[in-house]
Amino acid sequence: MRLIFLGPPGAGKGTQAQILQERYGVQQVSTGDILRANLQQRTELGTIAETFMRRGDLVPDEVAVRMVETELDRHPNGFIMDGFPRTIAQAESFDALLERKGWRLDAVVLFEAGREALIARLSGRWTNPRTGRIYNATTSPPKRAGIDDEDGGPLVQRDDDKPETAEKRLAVYEKQTAPLVDYYRRRGKLVAVDAMQPVDRVTEEIVAKIGAAAAA
Repeated sequence: MRLIFLGPPGAGKGTQAQILQERYGVQQVSTGDILRANLQQRTELGTIAETFMRRGDLVPDEVAVRMVETELDRHPNGFIMDGFPRTIAQAESFDALLERKGWRLDAVVLFEAGREALIARLSGRWTNPRTGRIYNATTSPPKRAGIDDEDGGPLVQRDDDKPETAEKRLAVYEKQTAPLVDYYRRRGKLVAVDAMQPVDRVTEEIVAKIGAAAAA
């Protein structure tokens, strides 16, 4: 199974990626996690990326794609791309990567959600900084407020999940990433799900639609 999850911040992509990772044994691949790992491990790519970051520049697409390729090579059972690609240029580079590998992309899952609901979700997100696990005060709260269910440590609210930044994040998505919807629709890869349903219903809709896409 090889999937891309596409949708605005707060739509639940990370939650669903974790669920399907456990269900099917495929790997959730987050470019943010990959970048942090390369920086911490002082890899060659991490050193290159750090050079750009110290100047206040974005990590070039070429470097990001090389990091993604290295990570995917470690997971032959498949992947769920969470947060990548973000732009048409990245999508084209990723298509080229898949072609080189001889891998078929099964589907691109579009998480559809209204703007006001997304802002409310983003404002309620809390994260375990040690593992990356995400909770939401409204839709998927921890058993104890502010405490991770698994390791008992404190949860934090990232700066980009605070109400004052939610609007900016959505604006960036709409300008930069939303064009990917048409890109993948033209390639016949896009399937859409209602991301505002309860978590288990979103999961079942994803499973049904990617099954139908694979059979087509």
